[in-house]
Amino acid sequence: MRIFVGITDFNWYQFLSAKPELDELNFWQPSASGQFRALSSGEPFLFKLHSPKNFIVGGGFFAHYSELPVSLAWNAFEEKNGAFSLGEMRLRIEHYKH
Repeated sequence: MRIFVGITDFNWYQFLSAKPELDELNFWQPSASGQFRALSSGEPFLFKLHSPKNFIVGGGFFAHYSELPVSLAWNAFEEKNGAFSLGEMRLRIEHYKH
């Protein structure tokens, strides 16, 4: 069994941790880089905050990887993307692209 640690944004974590009723989430990356081969379906995926916090704050089990346009990711997952709106999600993506 493998474990992957994904580096994530505090606001993404804080938003999702306030919604314990969610049964899944979308761990998005600001720039898709091809296939994600670090895990197979069902393997643990941990979430670690960006520096300077550097804490593992949660985790789940990997299901699958797909490259999606932002609008389609929002339509499929909505708040499970860790944002209140599509506009907020776009702002977060732009923040990490630069």
